[in-house]
Amino acid sequence: MENITVIGSGTMGNGIAHTFAQHGFKVTLVDINQDALKRAITTIAGNLDRQVKKGAIDEQLKALTLNNITTFTDLQTAVANADLVIEAATENQEIKLNLFKQLSDYCKAGAILASNTSSISITQIASVTKVPGNVIGMHFMNPVPVMKLVEVIRGYATTDAVTNIIMDLSKQLDKVPVEVNDYPGFVANRILMPMINEAIYTLYEGVAGVEEIDTVMKLGMAHPMGPLQLADFIGLDVCLAILNVLHKGFGNPKYAPCPLLVNMVTAGHNGVKTGSGFYKYTPGSKDLVVADKFS
Repeated sequence: MENITVIGSGTMGNGIAHTFAQHGFKVTLVDINQDALKRAITTIAGNLDRQVKKGAIDEQLKALTLNNITTFTDLQTAVANADLVIEAATENQEIKLNLFKQLSDYCKAGAILASNTSSISITQIASVTKVPGNVIGMHFMNPVPVMKLVEVIRGYATTDAVTNIIMDLSKQLDKVPVEVNDYPGFVANRILMPMINEAIYTLYEGVAGVEEIDTVMKLGMAHPMGPLQLADFIGLDVCLAILNVLHKGFGNPKYAPCPLLVNMVTAGHNGVKTGSGFYKYTPGSKDLVVADKFS
C-alpha cells in the first residue's frame, strides 16, 4: 500500500487524507468541486498548524504532509494508480453504489476498495463491483487525525487477505483497528445511534432540557460529550440517515427516528455544520448556547 486515493474532501475525507499523508503515504484527494478541494487543503493546513503549536509535530513534518497530498477533480485519473481507494462521499446509498461501479472499472487489478460508510452495507456496496472480495469498510471516527478507532467491516465476500492488509495498514497509521461483521450500523452506530435517539426523545417528551440531558450523561456516565452535543457534531442529517438504515435493516421500531429529529433535519438545522442544532454555533467560538427552540 503506497498510493492512496480518498474520494470526497469533506470533514471525513480531508481528515483521512491528512492522516495517511502525515504517515508518509502518497495521497490523491479527489472531489468533483475544485473549491471544495481548496477548502480541504486549507483545513488540513490549519489542523497541522494546531498540531505544530501543541508540539505534536514539527514544521518539517507539516510541510512533508502537505507535499504528500495531490488533488484531482477527475475520478478516473485520480484512481488509476491507487493501491487503496477510500470512499468518503455523502452517506447516500445510491451515490456510493454508483461510485463503486465506476471504481470497479477504473482501478487497476488488485486494488482494494474501501468505504468510510457509517452504516451502509459493505456487502451491498461490494455486489456492484467486479471483485467483491476486495471491498471492505474502513469506518474512521471524527476528527480522524485524533481518534484512534478504525472500525474494519468485513462484507460477506471480503477475503481474509484484504482484511489482514487493512488491519495492518490501520496500525501503521497509529490507529486501533477493530474487525466487525457487516450488519446494519456495524457496532459503533448500532449502539450509539439508539442512545442519541433516546436522548432526543427525552427532550421531545419534556423530561429535561438540552443542557440537563447532556450534563447527566457527561457527569453521570463519564461521557466526554453529551449525546445531543455529539449529535450536532456528527450532523443531525447523518444521524437520521443512520437511524433510517437501522430501522429498515432490522425492521424493529426501536430504531425509528424521533419525530423531533426528523423535523430538525427537514428544517435544515443539522448541527455544527449549519450553525444550529440543539445548540447554536458561532465560527471560532467554543461557547455553547442552547438553540432558541430549546431555551
